[in-house]
Amino acid sequence: MNEILYSEIPSLDLSDFTSGDPVRKAKFVADLGAAYNAIGFVAIRNHYLTEELSTKLYDTFQKFFYSADELKKKYEFPELHGQRGYIGKGKETAKGFKTPDLKEFYHIGQHVTDNDPVKNEYPANVWPAEFPELEEIGLTVYKQLEKTGIAMLQAIALYLGLDEHYFDDKVKNGNSILRSIHYFPIENPDEVPADAVRAAAHGDINLITLLMGASAEGLQVLRRDGAWIPITALPEQLIVNVGDMLDRLTNNKLKSTIHRVVNPPKEKMKTSRFSMPFFMHPRSEMDLTCLPSCIDEAHPKLFADMTAGEFLNERLIELGLKKK
Repeated sequence: MNEILYSEIPSLDLSDFTSGDPVRKAKFVADLGAAYNAIGFVAIRNHYLTEELSTKLYDTFQKFFYSADELKKKYEFPELHGQRGYIGKGKETAKGFKTPDLKEFYHIGQHVTDNDPVKNEYPANVWPAEFPELEEIGLTVYKQLEKTGIAMLQAIALYLGLDEHYFDDKVKNGNSILRSIHYFPIENPDEVPADAVRAAAHGDINLITLLMGASAEGLQVLRRDGAWIPITALPEQLIVNVGDMLDRLTNNKLKSTIHRVVNPPKEKMKTSRFSMPFFMHPRSEMDLTCLPSCIDEAHPKLFADMTAGEFLNERLIELGLKKK
């Protein structure tokens, strides 16, 4: 067990891993593993997403979210269970909570360009006609974050003693989601339920999450000793955290850490906050059975065998995005 209690999440340079220098690469893998053992979060610089791309996507989605509700609702399709397009206010409730989060969001999913039959599993992306630039910028950002995620998973594989490319085929055309979130202004904070927050405490469903720097503070991570640690990504950084699928696969060796987005002071509740996480999912058939190397007498198997598709379906029901 890593006993370090971080006061802030560690910052790592992805170019150490991709440099071709075996010493720098090995240190990156070791440092990443130590952080994921202890707190489940790191900040990464020198990734594949440029600041220009990130800014363009933020600007476009801000225009969309500032549009009238009638326009946004044209792109909401409940039958897609929140997997594509717009998801309106009050639609998602964190696991274990009864009050919905104070947010609305938009999903861009995998765009399969080859003859991979997995394409038949995915609904088509939803593109708002009023913002024609969104398709090109959205898919470009998606691919750059996916490329970064693949490199991160290669480092994780090495840390776990697996082949460096263990995850490559499992995430090729995976069911990843780029989510643009608008934590909308609350004109009268006293009118919302006392327990309503921008994002209640939760763990992510997927393998790893890559988060672009948000437009305002509020993200907090629950440390092992029960303290909440504030996290702010610098403009050139991505925050990359372990999701529940990777936690499950590694029998809790790598930690899917609970995190939340708290409300700002009342006087700032009238302002918007924007955030863009990329939830990196594998293909639905990936086996999440705990790796034998992560099970021993001191660490008995914690989770039942399950595929990624089965686990995602279970969680979508828990979040209120899908009916049983």
